[in-house]
Amino acid sequence: MKNKTIASFLVIGFAVAVVELSAAPLKDIRPNILFIMSDDHAAHSIGVYGGRLAALNPTPVLDKLAAEGVVLENTFCTNSVCSPSRATILTGQYSHVNGVKSLGGKVLESDQALPLAMRDAGYQTAVIGKWHLGTQPLAFDYYKVLNSQGKYHNPEFGMRVSPDAKEIQIMEEGYCSDIIAQSSIEWLRQRDKTKPFMLFNQFKAPHGPWDAADRYNDLYEGIDIPEPESLYDNKGNGSIATRGHNDELLFRIGSSVGLRNKFRSHSKRVDKEIKKKFSSMTEKEIKHISYQHYLKEYLRCVRGVDDNIKLLLDYLESEGELDNTIVIYTSDQGMMLGEHDYVDKRWMYEESLRMPMIVRYPRVIQKGSRSDALINNTDFAPTILDYAGVKMPASMQGRSFRPILETGDEPADWRQASYYRYWMHMKHHHNPAHFGIRTKDWKLIFFYGVDEKGERGNVRTPPGWELYNVKNDPLEMTNVYGNPEYAEVVKGLKAQLKNVRFEVNDVDEAFPHIAAITEEHWNGGEEDAVRISHEVANAAVSERRK
Repeated sequence: MKNKTIASFLVIGFAVAVVELSAAPLKDIRPNILFIMSDDHAAHSIGVYGGRLAALNPTPVLDKLAAEGVVLENTFCTNSVCSPSRATILTGQYSHVNGVKSLGGKVLESDQALPLAMRDAGYQTAVIGKWHLGTQPLAFDYYKVLNSQGKYHNPEFGMRVSPDAKEIQIMEEGYCSDIIAQSSIEWLRQRDKTKPFMLFNQFKAPHGPWDAADRYNDLYEGIDIPEPESLYDNKGNGSIATRGHNDELLFRIGSSVGLRNKFRSHSKRVDKEIKKKFSSMTEKEIKHISYQHYLKEYLRCVRGVDDNIKLLLDYLESEGELDNTIVIYTSDQGMMLGEHDYVDKRWMYEESLRMPMIVRYPRVIQKGSRSDALINNTDFAPTILDYAGVKMPASMQGRSFRPILETGDEPADWRQASYYRYWMHMKHHHNPAHFGIRTKDWKLIFFYGVDEKGERGNVRTPPGWELYNVKNDPLEMTNVYGNPEYAEVVKGLKAQLKNVRFEVNDVDEAFPHIAAITEEHWNGGEEDAVRISHEVANAAVSERRK
């Protein structure tokens, strides 16, 4: 009788437990997505990518993340400007398709394809930090985003806590990177823990003008930051399109570290007391001082990002969620850190074109792995959707690189060239408009030298081609276009470029003046380029006389 009673209690207890379990919501076991993006963070300022700055140990946290995941070595943006790159990541589309070709572009809520698809799939979605698109991130469940570029100290945010709520404006005291990371942790803490999440944590840093937290004021003090080979001698880099005929446009095209560019030079940002001494210095001395100032400001902001990433990862680990979270680190583009005497992005040169891409997900990604597959930012959204088990919208032009992350092998039909186009001709940082392709071994660039408005718009610059063997000349010190030895290479790459432009539907039907320039200079037009170069140089002389 006693045994029967015990058995009855066990059966009843089990039944009660089953009822209670069925009443409680079951946790969705799909992976979380933590997408961490900084602004203007060059891959070559991350230790694991190597290069001249690695010895400074600029990013110990990111290096550890890389050791626990995979490093993608050939990840490229399709338009190296903040707003266009962010629009591409949201939509999976090239700039000419999503309409955001320049700063100030908008992605309407209905076009914010990635967060819309993730929300529909049952993910909680949030974006915190820099947004920098003309329309707010309305497709996310929660957002807390900087107004425009945002401020490094005591930043202001537009915040909406749910799709049903109204946006409010708030100001928070403190340092921007700290506030963004802490705000992300606070959102993670209060989320619905039965559902997976997709959190976009987007730092403002290290975008200029650089202003690090006070605790980093002494970082790199007394250290001579290694300088790029091309800072003082650009050798064979460039063309008539970027230098002018016989270098007559060097003063006008491309920002500079030193005094070369009369309109956009980092030497203007150097401390006032030091600038007072410039009159007694050589141009090389001024460039050295300006470079050291630039890099120390920049790298101090980088360290603020790196330290705050540790806080995010530590929180997830304390919650037992780190290994169930796909952690992605990237930047919206790269950055020229004095290479070729440039300060900015926008260029198709390597330091600007390359995006860092580190992914950690120990369940399927081998620790310490690397891949040289050609990835670009149209692929980010498809990959996130793939891991979430969500079908990619037909509107997206990219492709999931999940198989590459997990196996290291490229699918047989994977892209052999990544397409790039910069539209903002001679705006802000004086970079000519251009497009081109990057393969694993070669880079072909065509500078067409005019904006969308043609002669009615900004000043024309001479069209020209550049070809770099990035396998043997990774610093791009020798433009070999026009060298008869590479005639067949040029022929093959031009055919490939034409095919890629057709595939992504960027053939300038709406801009016949650009199409005409491209046709005229596809195989020739050198005399016209020289004429334009002289016109620009002479106009500049006239401006100075006035």
